Amino acid sequence: MLQVSELYIYPIKSLAGIPVKKAVVTSRGFEHDRRWLLVDENNCFITQREYYQMALLRVAIEADGLRVTHKVSNKSLLIPFRTRDTDYEQAMVTIWDDTCMAEFVSTEADAWFTEVLNMRCRLVYMPDSTLRIVDQRYAHEDSITSFADAYPFLLIGQASLDELNNRLIENLPINRFRPNIVFTGGEPFDEDLYGHFLINNIDFYGVKLCARCVMTTVNQDTAIRGKEPLKTLAKYRFKNNKILFGQNLIHDGTGEIALGDELIVLQENVEERFFV
Repeated sequence: MLQVSELYIYPIKSLAGIPVKKAVVTSRGFEHDRRWLLVDENNCFITQREYYQMALLRVAIEADGLRVTHKVSNKSLLIPFRTRDTDYEQAMVTIWDDTCMAEFVSTEADAWFTEVLNMRCRLVYMPDSTLRIVDQRYAHEDSITSFADAYPFLLIGQASLDELNNRLIENLPINRFRPNIVFTGGEPFDEDLYGHFLINNIDFYGVKLCARCVMTTVNQDTAIRGKEPLKTLAKYRFKNNKILFGQNLIHDGTGEIALGDELIVLQENVEERFFV
């Protein structure tokens, strides 16, 4: 049987994720997942791809908002959840090829992140009124997402990570790959095949294998970059000039999923799983 074994939410894009026992599925992904984003002076998104030190910022969900803590200095900041009756400064922000409306959080947040990251940046939030459409080449037109790279969810099988670690000198944790849903059961890279599946009566659809970048080489505890896992993955998960690991998902329905929930595959993709 296939079962959900881990769930993760990443409230602020490219900062540390939060493991949770259950998660609420909304129209654009898990509740709170990547609704906040750091941008530069040109309102363009910033990530660990260029700024490895972002890995040292830990995020916790508290009753009143997000608590962000800098692992080295232990400085922390509370970011209150949004209130509907407050007018926030708005701006168009850029994330990859998309430009969408966002709201600046506060001057206090801007100053705090600028200090701990040692670079000028601002924190923005995606309001409910902003509907960011996913790539239409792979998904139907009414699928939306947050500030995630491209899709609402990323699925990875534990067997896939285990198989990779069998090839590595030093095992890597799942946080290198930033999944939302991890499952046990099946064979390595079975998730490549999952075209349509259910978790707690919510429909999920595998639409595109996830191309991996240098973020996977950043140690999430130290913010030090290495060569793995891309060096090893390139030997057996390289296709169409991309290194692939994990399946991007869209979904239909809302509700809640939890650890231990069964993953029921209803339809497989035509493209076969591959690895050497």
